[in-house]
Amino acid sequence: MQESVQLAEDETVREQVFQAIEEQDFQALKDITAAMHAAELSDLLESLPPKERSVLWEHTPDQLDADVLSEVQEEVRDVLISEMDRNELVSAASEMDVEDLAEVIVDLPTDLRTAIEESLDNAVRAKLETSLSFEEDTAGRLMSHELVSVRGDISLDVVLRYLRRKKDLPKYGDGLFVVDRDGNYMGKLPVEALLGNDPDTLVRDVMEKDDIQIQASTSAHEVAQLFERFALASLAVVEDGKLLGRITYETAFEIFREEADHAVLSSAGLDDDEDLFSPVLRSTYKRNIWLGINLMTAFLASWVIGLFEGALDQIVALAVLMPIVASMGGIAGSQTLTLTIRGLALNQISASNIEWLKRKELSIGIINGVLWAVVVATLAWNWFDDPGIGMVIAAAVVINLIVAAMAGIVIPLTLQRMGIDPALSGAVILTTVTDVVGFMSFLGLATLFLLP
Repeated sequence: MQESVQLAEDETVREQVFQAIEEQDFQALKDITAAMHAAELSDLLESLPPKERSVLWEHTPDQLDADVLSEVQEEVRDVLISEMDRNELVSAASEMDVEDLAEVIVDLPTDLRTAIEESLDNAVRAKLETSLSFEEDTAGRLMSHELVSVRGDISLDVVLRYLRRKKDLPKYGDGLFVVDRDGNYMGKLPVEALLGNDPDTLVRDVMEKDDIQIQASTSAHEVAQLFERFALASLAVVEDGKLLGRITYETAFEIFREEADHAVLSSAGLDDDEDLFSPVLRSTYKRNIWLGINLMTAFLASWVIGLFEGALDQIVALAVLMPIVASMGGIAGSQTLTLTIRGLALNQISASNIEWLKRKELSIGIINGVLWAVVVATLAWNWFDDPGIGMVIAAAVVINLIVAAMAGIVIPLTLQRMGIDPALSGAVILTTVTDVVGFMSFLGLATLFLLP
């Protein structure tokens, strides 16, 4: 119920925006955007066609620019940035958190990037340089520099007095990070330990010395998995033992969301930063790449069918039944493919269990192949009153389901070794395999055993 109410509210706001733009009531646009959270405004901008998006962005309060640019997806952000003048963009960039600015600044022209860096104070510029020194989608690039660190050789009373003097504390903090005199990471001081012990107790005596920490080079995927596995609220990022920053569950949640979007869109051959309202020509270009690849695989399957043109001319039933074999293999293979890609994403598959998984999928392919071969053979026999047709399609179904099961696990493993995302191209390759093997086995067996 709550979700449906929120959807209705979003639709109402969009209607108000369209009406205000149509009536050129720009004050109404300013009032609408000023009352919204940056995340809500980002969603609204992403849900508008280009013309309306530009007008709304033009009348968004300047103080929201930084937060909105940090929230919107990359393709939309590029469009919004292109519509900002130089001073406006420099001002917005100076208000961003370092980790958000690092994501934005790498795609900007050199002169604009230099202007932004020069507008930052020395401390922020140093943090930005640290973030940019690490590869994209690593802990070092994703980490926040906003944290509270304390020494291990001071008392809890000193820590409490220090915290009272600070005006602002970082969000999503479940504890303080403990370092030595040289900045080496020692552990975490949980909030409950800080508040629940004698004020004269030293930090090092109650801190968590075995607290989980990650290297700055750790991949975003591994970071998210740690948060899920250990139900973490925050995580220290270190390099050569030095504390560099922290990652919170908010960032981990964003990683999970992006990976989910990537999996869904990649399965259709789309970029995970695809803008729903991007220009026609740009979207057409992106989609044509995979349409072209699919066309080539379709011609390959058609070529295989053409090899058995004589059999199809003599036995019409083959043309009628042919799609069944390929379809059964495609479904069986996609089930295995989906589970394998999920296992790879969760790091559940390794050299120690690959052979077991292959044996399992082979067994499933054999059992399902025999089971459904009996069903399909019985139906085909009764339909065309020809036991030979039934036997041939039964054998073809068994062959294709076995191959499909093995392909569903071998293809993503092979693609991963080659450095290719299985979610992006696995389905296309699998479809080609099941179509070719399905047509080849069915028509080939029919040519051997049914033609005079």
